[in-house]
Amino acid sequence: MSTAAVIGGGPAGLIAAEVLARAGVTVTVYDRMPSVGRKFLLAGHGGLNITHSEARDRMLARYGRSADRLAPMLDVFGPDDLRDWCAGLGEPTFVGSSGRVFPQAFRATPLFRAWLARLAELGVRIETRHRWTGWTDEPGGLRFTAADGGTVEVVPDAAILALGGASWPRLGSDGGWVGLLSDRGVVVTPLRPANVGVRVEWTSTFADRFAGTPLKNVGLAVRGRRAQQGVRGDAMVTRSGIEGGPVYASGAAIRDALDADGRCALEVDLRPDLTADQLADRLRHRRPKDSGSTWLRRSIGLDPVAIALLRESGGALPSDPAVTAALVKAVPVVVTATMPIDRAISTAGGISWSEVDDSLMLRRLPGTFVAGEMLDWEAPTGGYLLQASFSTGVVAAQGALAWFRRDAESGSR
Repeated sequence: MSTAAVIGGGPAGLIAAEVLARAGVTVTVYDRMPSVGRKFLLAGHGGLNITHSEARDRMLARYGRSADRLAPMLDVFGPDDLRDWCAGLGEPTFVGSSGRVFPQAFRATPLFRAWLARLAELGVRIETRHRWTGWTDEPGGLRFTAADGGTVEVVPDAAILALGGASWPRLGSDGGWVGLLSDRGVVVTPLRPANVGVRVEWTSTFADRFAGTPLKNVGLAVRGRRAQQGVRGDAMVTRSGIEGGPVYASGAAIRDALDADGRCALEVDLRPDLTADQLADRLRHRRPKDSGSTWLRRSIGLDPVAIALLRESGGALPSDPAVTAALVKAVPVVVTATMPIDRAISTAGGISWSEVDDSLMLRRLPGTFVAGEMLDWEAPTGGYLLQASFSTGVVAAQGALAWFRRDAESGSR
């Protein structure tokens, strides 16, 4: 019977373990934390957004530069497959008003408990408090440091690496694998924060009053650069900047601008449902005694934080309706940096696509496969991160099964 070691107990690793075990492989999952699935459980604490219901082409566009590489993997295990898998665990899913998909219980805990029970029934063994420290001298041999400080060495027939990126390191993904693979000649694009807030040098008056206040239903673009389509939603003002869905979805464009110029100019559309001409028409109906704030509130429905953001961009509000309308559609906000990686939801960068074949096997390390955020892709929040993690986990497991068959065929000749 073939044996496999899965390193990493997140969604990518656990779904890979399930696929392998269903095929009769003896599987052991190793994780350095006291329990598996910690990031998955925390992400789903307030509502597990497991995938998205939007059309395939639109969904693929969310993966930016890696869309072509991930497309065949979403064909292997896509949103409908993931929803069927949830239903098989007793958690049918539903589509929220935004198109996001959630399990019936909404939170992650019931689904995850059912999943662990299934893995146990399939004979998957989970070894926690085992930190992977590299390879042994024996071909395919893996070395771990156990909780008691002792060394554990195993020689599986195949290995699947699913150690995540470097975000939320306290939950297990600390990027410690980068050096191990780089030492083996594997090309790793530097890990960088993704789905993370950005720094803005607010005035103290604005920060003191509006930190923690949402900017509701805004559009967002990166000046001079093409951002992803559909970048709108609710953003949150923080004391040191801004965060939220529209910011996360523009993450790659923001980083590109920061790399090129050392700063990034965002343009915030405070009324994305109206054109500049429509706004200007409404703004022309100003009562003589209206203050600037009252004028903006009555005519185009801006709330206090939106009005303050307009003032933050340049002081006094323009009185000309057309000029004001243009400003409302593109309020400039200067970003000086992203927040650090340990405050990010996910990471960009990882093992270069050129280092793996179509089955996600490392070209330099035959029999070793990679899944999840270790690969060089990124996506915004909204179910896209989990979907690609599951999809790559399934593909890596299928690649390992094909590897076993190849070995069996060559051994029988």
